Amino acid sequence: MIYIKTPEEIKIMREGGIILAKILKELEKAVKPGVTTDDIDKLASELISFYKTKPAFLGFNDFPAVSCISVNEEVVHCVPSNRVIRAGDLVSVDMGLIYKGFNLDSAVTVVALKDGQSYGDWASANPGKHQLLETTQKALKKGISKVVTGVRVGVISSTIQQVVENNGLVIVKELTGHGIGRGLHEEPQIPNFGQPKSGVELEEGMVVALEPIVSMGDWQLKDHKDGFGYLTKDSSMAAHFEHTIAVTKKGAVILTQE
Repeated sequence: MIYIKTPEEIKIMREGGIILAKILKELEKAVKPGVTTDDIDKLASELISFYKTKPAFLGFNDFPAVSCISVNEEVVHCVPSNRVIRAGDLVSVDMGLIYKGFNLDSAVTVVALKDGQSYGDWASANPGKHQLLETTQKALKKGISKVVTGVRVGVISSTIQQVVENNGLVIVKELTGHGIGRGLHEEPQIPNFGQPKSGVELEEGMVVALEPIVSMGDWQLKDHKDGFGYLTKDSSMAAHFEHTIAVTKKGAVILTQE
């Protein structure tokens, strides 16, 4: 069942989304060589408390942490651990919170830069990884641009797929975006590939989480030893970006940005 949100409920979700955006910005800054993924999760927990919200992931299907932090070949849903982040690692930080009864979900992938190193210098030395990050972000942006009342989910899905494949990369097909609200995962599913005429039509008041997940190699996954996460089967690098979006007659409203 698809749940339509009232303007008042979307306003609440927007307030929560701004908080989540602020938290993610702090977690991005914490991604540095020498810190562990567990260090970042502890910061996430502190920030959740600071903003007087609740973690959406902790306890969801028995997940044991506040955030999902995935490094390099780890794709999504990995449990923070004592894994030490190294210079040049790609680190995906996926974070959800509950604000006044509503879930918000967002993710970014960042590179762990050495002290004094600029992103531009790193990108010049690592064009493939740079393209992975840029393409995944572009796919999310293009997907969001298609969100409007009356459009089919397949238009969004096929747009994301086209951006990724036109840049020589691969959509991870086993994982999808989703509706979100009082539940973390609601209908409809939003695949990152498909045909324009497929899927349900978006209605005003729907709220969805769009999240292209992209690999430099094969799209197939294998289970992580932590029992929750996924890795690329061929150990290729992956990236993940996500926003929570409200559907309106005038287009998309991104809830998880400041």
